[in-house]
Amino acid sequence: MRTVRKVCSVLIFLAVFFPLAVSCSRTEPRISFGFMELVYYQDKDKPQERFSFFIIPEDDDGIENLEDLYLYHDREQLRWHIKSDDWVSYTHEGKTWIGSRNIAIGEDEDLPRGQFRAVLVNKGGEKSERNFSFDAPSEPRFPFPALEISGGRYTVDSAYPVNRLVCYDEQGNHIFSVNLANLNGAINELGIPSQARTAALWAEDAQYFTSAITYVTALR
Repeated sequence: MRTVRKVCSVLIFLAVFFPLAVSCSRTEPRISFGFMELVYYQDKDKPQERFSFFIIPEDDDGIENLEDLYLYHDREQLRWHIKSDDWVSYTHEGKTWIGSRNIAIGEDEDLPRGQFRAVLVNKGGEKSERNFSFDAPSEPRFPFPALEISGGRYTVDSAYPVNRLVCYDEQGNHIFSVNLANLNGAINELGIPSQARTAALWAEDAQYFTSAITYVTALR
């Protein structure tokens, strides 16, 4: 009888605790790809620099098992910490990207160029890292672009190769983007949803991973 009770106790123990052991994976996460982009934001005196930094993460227990993403510039002893609650996540062509569009140092300070190091950590404390080399131009290659919307028409002043109208609703949420084949034209020909209230110009130089974004302006 004691033997039966002992066996039953062992089975109950395994049934209760074995799933917990399985869920606590010790597999390291992986950074399969990543990129960095310099974005110039319109400001009163001069455009402000921000880095946009994203990676494609992999973890055998799923993206939800990831907890922290760090970005280092070791030479300048700089570190950015992006928590899972704070990072931006999006899916493109079946791949999930995580990262931030707001990597910066402080006011009136240019971001360093050169070697960066990304470190990805999961909830089990396992981590992996990958180096990135980013050498954006020290000075903008093109003048800062401009967007004007008036009388149902838009006018863009931009030397950037690609220009895109980014539209937001009344609460400031992004709801629509459209590439501009022409630098001027009628707003109603762009297929913008009726709930869009404001728009900004996103100008992009993909060759140098550099972009610029203007202030928002009313669509109507």
